[in-house]
Amino acid sequence: MSQHLVIRWTIVPGTAPRPLINCNRCGPAKAYRSSDKFRVNANGKRIDVWLIYRCVDCDNSWNFGIFERCNRRDIEPALLRALESNDPALARRHAFDIVALRNQAGRVEEFPDVAVDKQVLAGTRDSAAALELRLGLDMPTSLRLDRLLANELGISRSRLQALEERRLLVVDPDGTKALRKAARTGTTVRVDLANEPDRQAIIRAAGG
Repeated sequence: MSQHLVIRWTIVPGTAPRPLINCNRCGPAKAYRSSDKFRVNANGKRIDVWLIYRCVDCDNSWNFGIFERCNRRDIEPALLRALESNDPALARRHAFDIVALRNQAGRVEEFPDVAVDKQVLAGTRDSAAALELRLGLDMPTSLRLDRLLANELGISRSRLQALEERRLLVVDPDGTKALRKAARTGTTVRVDLANEPDRQAIIRAAGG
């Protein structure tokens, strides 16, 4: 492909996963959301740390374990200060740790809402006949790649699949069936639009 327009898409998930907890106040299988607050409990040289979650209906609390009976010396001072000060970025990182949440809660509700920041890295919109989209995510998302592309490019998922079947759309490194998987950081999507009648509209949408 020639005349590439290279664009970085920085994808920011909107809603953190919510564990489904049997609430002892208002009933079973209630969604809990992160309060963005840590609870740090020091007992001598040992420290326990939790991220506090609240029931969306009754505000009952559930503790998501971060450290358990950890020696104070094993926690870097900067990290400990961040925990004690409820650092928002640190709380967000733990709230999006879907693997740890599933390990502790079992069932977890995920959300596909994202914001996409688009930055042109190379090429010009007027002369471009192909797109190269480089994806970066600050946190994991459950949003499928085909839904992301359809939303941001303004074309249908069936058309994306048709482009893939004609080898006009290539996903690297995931290869075949990548469109059906969750969008992931480090993915590159290349789309040849040279013979597409709405090429300019798609290119404008891709660049924001």
